[in-house]
Amino acid sequence: MADKSLHSLWKDLGTELDWDAIRTLNTLQTNASYLEQVKRERGDPRVQLEAMKGFLERSGLKVEDLDQLNIIHVTGTKGKGSTCAFTERILRNYGLKTGFYSSPHLVQVRERIRINGQPISKELFSKYFWQVYNRLEETKDPGHASMPAYFRFLTIMAFHVFLQEKVDLAVVEVGIGGAYDCTNIIRKPIVCGVSSLGIDHTSILGDTIEKIAWQKGGIFKPGVPAFTVLQPERPLEVLRERARESPCPLYLCPDLDAFEEDAKALQLGLAGEHQRSNATLALQLSRAWLQQQGWRGAGELKDVQPGAKLLAKRTVPLAPTFRPSSSMVQGLQDTEWLGRTQVLQHGAVTWYVDGAHTTSSVQACVRWFRHAALNEEKPVDGSEVRVLLFNATGDRDTAALLKLLLPCRFDYAVFCPNITEVSAVGNADQQNFNVTLENVLTRCLENQKKWNRLMEEKVGQDLWLSPPLQVDGVGGLLKPDPLRGPLLFVPSSERPLNSNSLVFPCISHALQWITQGRDPHFQAPATKGLHLHPVAGSGAVLLKEAAAIRVLVTGSLHLVGGVLKLLDQSLSQ
Repeated sequence: MADKSLHSLWKDLGTELDWDAIRTLNTLQTNASYLEQVKRERGDPRVQLEAMKGFLERSGLKVEDLDQLNIIHVTGTKGKGSTCAFTERILRNYGLKTGFYSSPHLVQVRERIRINGQPISKELFSKYFWQVYNRLEETKDPGHASMPAYFRFLTIMAFHVFLQEKVDLAVVEVGIGGAYDCTNIIRKPIVCGVSSLGIDHTSILGDTIEKIAWQKGGIFKPGVPAFTVLQPERPLEVLRERARESPCPLYLCPDLDAFEEDAKALQLGLAGEHQRSNATLALQLSRAWLQQQGWRGAGELKDVQPGAKLLAKRTVPLAPTFRPSSSMVQGLQDTEWLGRTQVLQHGAVTWYVDGAHTTSSVQACVRWFRHAALNEEKPVDGSEVRVLLFNATGDRDTAALLKLLLPCRFDYAVFCPNITEVSAVGNADQQNFNVTLENVLTRCLENQKKWNRLMEEKVGQDLWLSPPLQVDGVGGLLKPDPLRGPLLFVPSSERPLNSNSLVFPCISHALQWITQGRDPHFQAPATKGLHLHPVAGSGAVLLKEAAAIRVLVTGSLHLVGGVLKLLDQSLSQ
């Protein structure tokens, strides 16, 4: 059931995509109370998977039918989407017709279901949506849930698409966890992968990395080879035990260095040092799939490199190294994955976009951003303004994430919810009925307070930090008021000491302030009732006059999707 305050914000943008299909799909989103119920009742994964199996059968498929898809099943805390993207691109280079199911989407929901690397067409989305939806409607059972929830529905729909479009293989990214995930109805994947593990979704997966590793290892299947990257000792041991219980062979991927010869580094289409572990996992998954399917040219084996032998002493055996084929090398180089370590140069404004949302992924994001920003040509007059645009959702420790971002030395921190625009026009693809407008704005204000506290602790310790702004003895804090406009002045008695942070009610208003009309790709909407205050006013002057504006967008893939939608109109078409 949708909250009216949020539902009223969204309508279709007028694209050709079947609006009725998107609107109907959104009704399958579950509200917050139901999500809490699911958490309480998730004790037996067999019950969850049996329910998913029932929905699948009502849609016209049996679990056995999925065996035809030659699936590569991938889980992990960070990097699983990038690993899937690398893997899909490599295998497409072999002339194979690939299917790719991932989540979440950034701009349009059909991004989740791809064929040969491209989101399925609007026509195909509409065709398969109504085919699956109508079958489920026709087979309603009064004694059970009549329709699967949003993610379950899309998973079932993806299987229908891949089977009827006759893909040669399907790369399937786990949604959350593994053991309880609805993609885990897959019985016989060709190979499984586990990317880097960390702490995330603790209310569902558990509050320790060992519990999370147990969940991730739930995708292992008897006799199906599984690969993982270098992990901390204890979660790696949990994965080993899960593999033994299955039972299935589990291998540890060597560093990417082991695949590079003559000091010639493999070129990756995705930036950041952390992508190297995703790439080595993708190489192993691709080679294992090709071998299992009897393909030649899967890479010539070579001796284990000296550095890799050290890893071989672990309890999990080391996967063999091999000379990547030309298709593999080119696939790694050609991989694209929007919203991950992505740089957009728009005139004076440079956008650094990364959907990092866990402790380890934000750490990697910071390393990437600092390296990328340092490599950019410095303005002649040295006038550079750094801006953080941040939001985080779910049960994440935002204070811990924000603390990791301090070394980036931002001049301003901007917070906003994952709402593209506060107006009568929005995008149904980014509709979220699981939260209310009031809740998400409250969360942004809380994040701002946490950032300000962190900054206050740093004042006096670092010369680069400016003292709190005072204008005529009064400071101010942005407080969102969707009915009057994006900015509302709040007296200094209600604000923290440091005020170089702002809160906006939507992404569009945040971008409008950050860009100050200097991004030729961003068309700022006309805004009425703009309530300026000292920080916004003084910051606007700096942003207008700076030779370079560098903006890091991070904390949420949904935020990243909203930003990309506004910066690149072609993504909405």
